[in-house]
Amino acid sequence: MPETAYERVGGDAALRQLVGRFYELMDELPEAYTARKIHPRDLGPATEKFVMFLSGWLGGPQLYVEKFGHPMLRRRHLPYAIGPQERDEWLMCMRLALDETIVDAELRGQLYAAMLPIAEHMMNRGENSCGGDSCSCHHTEAKEA
Repeated sequence: MPETAYERVGGDAALRQLVGRFYELMDELPEAYTARKIHPRDLGPATEKFVMFLSGWLGGPQLYVEKFGHPMLRRRHLPYAIGPQERDEWLMCMRLALDETIVDAELRGQLYAAMLPIAEHMMNRGENSCGGDSCSCHHTEAKEA
């Protein structure tokens, strides 16, 4: 049986390192200010939830689903204004965290590529935000089918 991305990353400890570094970068980098300000001051609960989500998303234990149910990512992020700047800052922090914590370059690239459409889908303000005619995630096409 092929290894899951969760196993390739290094399991729970590696996810905690990745997510910890991601949020450290969000705190440290002035160019991540806009994305950081939509997060709570205490990142502890967000860190834990993100680790739990990534665990299941990468093929490991479904920790988030077991505790909170279906992630419904877009719905859970709707209360926060997420536009192109927030998306880009989030992706910048994730790219840097991946670069610093994931040794396998091919896996890093695959993970980042998989996160791009998710980050795009979270946008609810500005260009290409879901719900408009210019939406790039094609969810409206699925509704029409």
